[in-house]
Amino acid sequence: MRLALLGGGTIARLVLENLRRGALPGMEVVALAGRAATSRASALAGEYGIDYVRGAQALCAAKPDVVLEAASHDAVRTHLVPLLGAGSSVIVLSAGALVDDALRAEAQAVASRSGALLYVPSGGIGGLDALKAACAAGEVEVSIQVAKPPAAWRKISYVESLGVDLESLAAATTLYDGPARAGVPHFPQNVNIAAVLSLAGVGFDRTRLRVVADPSLTRNTHTIQVAGKTGRFSIVLENVPAPDNPKTAWLACYSALAALKEYGARARYGT
Repeated sequence: MRLALLGGGTIARLVLENLRRGALPGMEVVALAGRAATSRASALAGEYGIDYVRGAQALCAAKPDVVLEAASHDAVRTHLVPLLGAGSSVIVLSAGALVDDALRAEAQAVASRSGALLYVPSGGIGGLDALKAACAAGEVEVSIQVAKPPAAWRKISYVESLGVDLESLAAATTLYDGPARAGVPHFPQNVNIAAVLSLAGVGFDRTRLRVVADPSLTRNTHTIQVAGKTGRFSIVLENVPAPDNPKTAWLACYSALAALKEYGARARYGT
């Protein structure tokens, strides 16, 4: 199976390390795509002896069977539709980009025509099976609180516009509280899980998102609450941040690896 990686960060390195150990049998990385001629992605490609490409056209030319996107919302916007149109399945981790209804509809239509798979893994959360079941029963209320240490919210334009001094926070501080549709674009690297929850459940407009900077935390903590005809449930996940990226949970990184294994199994066994 021909695999391409879009993005050269923590997740790409994790996948390559597992490939080197033989944990993804039958997969071959044919390209690693990034934005700049000289970048972390370029260096990673050189380290592992992989062809480094830039742009959607060059990535399509590598003819991957599946592309793992672990880059950014911008990368999804520029690469997703061309890749699906070329017949390459795409595993999308920057799911917040799919808050754009037009992009999502176009991607789904193109995937339907080409037969490629558009797959959004669970990322840093769980309980999506229970959420889908609750939605099938009728009206539900869904909310998610994303609480992380202050360091995770640094260098985000929206947070800077609030005038919050992350370095001197003495107590938990709410950075956003409202519909996921409005909140997800403000935090492109931090709350993609809210997009996943919205897609699996009641949509971006009806999913409530609360974003919190909490100096008492050492783990990225996600609290999901669902209430409907079938009852209520709450899920709290305390995720260890990725060692070199406090904005991302280790669980989200391994969710990408699990998605690749599942895709590979489907391809091998036709399930």
